[in-house]
Amino acid sequence: MVATAVSAQSYPAKPVRVVVPWPPAGVSDVLTRAVVNAMGESTGQQFMVENRPGAGGTLGLAAVAKSPADGYTLVSTDVPSHAISATLYAKLPYDVLNDFEPIAIIAGSPMVLVTRPDLNARSVAEFIRIVKSSPGKMSYGSSGNGSITHLAVERLKQMAGIDLLHVPYKGTVPAVASVLSGDTVLAFGTIPGVVPHAKAGKLVLLGASFGKRFSQIPEVPAIAETLPGFDMGFYTALLAPAKTPREIIDKLAAEVARAHAQPKTREIFAVSAAEPGAMSPAQLKDYLSSEAKSWGDVVKAVGLKID
Repeated sequence: MVATAVSAQSYPAKPVRVVVPWPPAGVSDVLTRAVVNAMGESTGQQFMVENRPGAGGTLGLAAVAKSPADGYTLVSTDVPSHAISATLYAKLPYDVLNDFEPIAIIAGSPMVLVTRPDLNARSVAEFIRIVKSSPGKMSYGSSGNGSITHLAVERLKQMAGIDLLHVPYKGTVPAVASVLSGDTVLAFGTIPGVVPHAKAGKLVLLGASFGKRFSQIPEVPAIAETLPGFDMGFYTALLAPAKTPREIIDKLAAEVARAHAQPKTREIFAVSAAEPGAMSPAQLKDYLSSEAKSWGDVVKAVGLKID
């Protein structure tokens, strides 16, 4: 116990590697860099981001799961993708819940549900009514099979009792473009990716995916105002290998909170339409568990499985 306390007090005594299991310059990468750069300035030690994309984020996570539990190898991952993987993949080289120690939510941002102006739906309720009048004749775009934008619409379909055909694309941008072109009638997009089109009159913003209205787009209703309980979004979380000492986890969580308060971090978050997380390590652990179950239910209902 004495050795652990001493190591925690002196932590970090050398550079910390933060694996991002996604390509550089993506939203998760940008937000992670903003926070870990501030953590480096605060602690006086370098926090180095290492991008290890591949297999829906599972390659980078697998590498961190096998790393020493000493606080010097961390992973910043997309929470929905992490939780979805638990059920989506038939076999993973790690356990989504038991091989990682949650630290903090780095940032969160809602998805925005969009449709075409010519559909004459100006709300989620109107959209549901229109789709119910033509069951199985309309389609929606997503960023790919098993992605959050795919499964979020599937959850919406279940809750609303509507029938839409799925058209997978290679990313959120082409999925939104499919709505703009008229190939589909619905998609989830990011705030920066859809708001300019809405201001130009090319898209209608039906609702935001968080359980309540988002501060940056307060005029857009939460989908939960029509479908109570609908609450999801893009969350990025910082995790450590399982059995990392509690003192180090708590110290890292405090450093993330300190980074959130920095003006430079908040400026980057505002540009990315994101807000700081506000969960303790224990709360994040419970949240990850609930997300794995809820997304797992949707994956099973859709019948998806990747070998």
